[in-house]
Amino acid sequence: MKKTRVEEIKREVEREFPNDFALQQVHIARKLLSEEAKEQGMSFWEYVKIKSRLPTSLNEDKSSNN
Repeated sequence: MKKTRVEEIKREVEREFPNDFALQQVHIARKLLSEEAKEQGMSFWEYVKIKSRLPTSLNEDKSSNN
């Protein structure tokens, strides 16, 4: 994604939520992920699911503690 687009998103979100830095950060991240997903031909949730998966070895270690 181009740096100019990232800056544009930041400005849009800052206008939407002028007094809430934390909410700005959440919305900036969501919009960036959404655009990255679109570039990959995926839905937002498909993209987040793929990006948030742990390596197989970590999943196995976690499940053995149950």
